[in-house]
Amino acid sequence: MRGWWQEISALVLPVDCAGCGAARALLCADCRSGLSGSGAGPVRPATRRSGSAGPAGPVGLPVVHAAARYEGAVRAVVLAHKERGALPLAGPLGRALAAAVLRADEGRPGELALVPVPSARRAVRARGHDPARRIALAASARLRRAGTAARVASVLRQSRRVEDQAGLGARQRLENLSGALEVRRGGAPLLAGVRIVLVDDVITTGATLAEAARALREAGLRVAAAAVVAAPADSFGRNRSGTRTEQKSCE
Repeated sequence: MRGWWQEISALVLPVDCAGCGAARALLCADCRSGLSGSGAGPVRPATRRSGSAGPAGPVGLPVVHAAARYEGAVRAVVLAHKERGALPLAGPLGRALAAAVLRADEGRPGELALVPVPSARRAVRARGHDPARRIALAASARLRRAGTAARVASVLRQSRRVEDQAGLGARQRLENLSGALEVRRGGAPLLAGVRIVLVDDVITTGATLAEAARALREAGLRVAAAAVVAAPADSFGRNRSGTRTEQKSCE
């Protein structure tokens, strides 16, 4: 009920742009363009925190692509959706995620399964929604409209309680999350014969995506890649070959 009310109120009440505060616009044209995904590319986890996991990120982290830099208006939009319940922002965030998925997948034929990183149950209760899953659903819908067979498979869950990640360094995050995720009973068969792309809203140290990939591998599943909406500006880089693959449009 909370989620329905948030969506309805966002449609009927005056709002300001979630990115820059421009009057009477959920997301202005300039801020929307920042989530177009035109700059999607490979990223490496942030390494400035204490206990850095190193330039390649934690062991087992799949190749990660991000759609935008986690700063300014993009950061404001992500937080408005995640923490303040601005649910209609899932649409433009899903557009960005779809662009990152396409960049990560490189246009291979066949079906894609987007596997969102699960939020803790207490966080879902507090927020009234699961941000990564909602964005993944918006991304998969956009991918299908663009001609890519894609669906969301929410097969991961937390197997134990974890501490809040805020303020933890890379090594502390790895320790906090170690063994914390698992594939739901009956989840593995749902992913047979499809390419798995792990998805989340933001990457920092890469600990969460690495743990999600480990849980899938333990269930006998192979992760093709990972994609996120945004990453810190200094985590963007070129791939090893120094080339860029052509990206299909998600318009």
